[in-house]
Amino acid sequence: MLTGCSGGAAGGADPTDVNPEGDIVPREISWLLSRPADGGVITAMQQIADEYADEHPGFSLNLVTTPDRPSYIQKYETLAAANKLPELFDTDATPFAQKLAQKGQMMDVDALLDDLGLSDTYREAALNYQRFDDGSLYMVPFEFQLEFFWYNKDLLADAGVEVPATLDDFPAMCEALRAKGITPIALDGQDQWPLERYMAYYPFRMAGPEYVQQLKNGDASFADPAGKAAADWLYSLGQAGCFQEGFSSTGYADAQALFTSGKAAVYNIGTWELGHLATDALDPAVRDDVDYFTLPTIDGAVTNDNEYVTPSGIGMAVNAKTYDPLVRDFLAFALERYPAVYAATGALSPTSDVETTIPDNATELYPRAVEQANDVGPKIAMPWDTQLDPATNTRLQQELTLLVQGDITPDEFIETMDATLTENLDG
Repeated sequence: MLTGCSGGAAGGADPTDVNPEGDIVPREISWLLSRPADGGVITAMQQIADEYADEHPGFSLNLVTTPDRPSYIQKYETLAAANKLPELFDTDATPFAQKLAQKGQMMDVDALLDDLGLSDTYREAALNYQRFDDGSLYMVPFEFQLEFFWYNKDLLADAGVEVPATLDDFPAMCEALRAKGITPIALDGQDQWPLERYMAYYPFRMAGPEYVQQLKNGDASFADPAGKAAADWLYSLGQAGCFQEGFSSTGYADAQALFTSGKAAVYNIGTWELGHLATDALDPAVRDDVDYFTLPTIDGAVTNDNEYVTPSGIGMAVNAKTYDPLVRDFLAFALERYPAVYAATGALSPTSDVETTIPDNATELYPRAVEQANDVGPKIAMPWDTQLDPATNTRLQQELTLLVQGDITPDEFIETMDATLTENLDG
């Protein structure tokens, strides 16, 4: 239960008043989360909360966890509508979250980090991922990930192809792999967001991160050059047989198994899978053949090679209504302590002031991936599922599957999506 919702309320103070006066009175505070219960973030924060409680008897952190994202969003939006959100809650930088911020319901994280003297420790890309379109920051990042295209060097060599230099090289690569009886790309089509990543790639290279920002605000359309190029590219991937047969019903674990068993040549996933892809947990039969490349460019790209999908995960917002000296003091303690605790688990910290602990069983890819985090540009290929409104996003995911399967043409896809976008904006 969210027992901290009404306790110690600051009465809806100014979201930039990040250092309120008053005594620190220990109590239970709650954090509404959408993270794995046994994951690194929760494990680290629970340890830190226990340390804080040792110094502040009567304090406890109530972790209210709903890892299933759709169920979480429903709970989060319902509590927000009833003005019953707890002291801390997870959210992406969605239009819904921005409305909460505009209503003064979330603390200004730029101001908070400045006040705590922590702003300069955070990676620029980690903070930028959490920002709204206007540049404001209302969420604290607890992760930092890099999304790569992992590939099997032996399978590409067998097909006589090299790592694609541009996105336009993908169809030919897929056709060559298919001709050798190799599944080109393993895709988790069941969860739909992995296919939506592909929709984001061409517009990011062609028009930058601004395109999806304009799209969701009605200032751009799918019929624009960037949207049309993306639709044509996705259709070409389908026509070249880039993804496994039945990809739309393949789940996360099965898609990964296609790659790790040596049946698929390429797999697009983030550094949260380093433990499976860059340690001796990987099947010895393919371990020495695995490598990765970052998002290829296109001719005339407006983004740099070192700019791609670099998410810092779902962020943590701070409820302005319940913000008080205790919440501030706990956050000051936790955010100072967190990076070292989290990095010790082998994960990339959202800050650059700690070193990730490389596991003893790591392959050479692990430290290379960790080091690559230090060469990431500020522009981010934002995942579209965190940007578009739920109705548009759901329709987009459905239409993308049809497009790649060849059930609709790029023009039909564009017409449907622009009508959907208009309908939802008008609604």
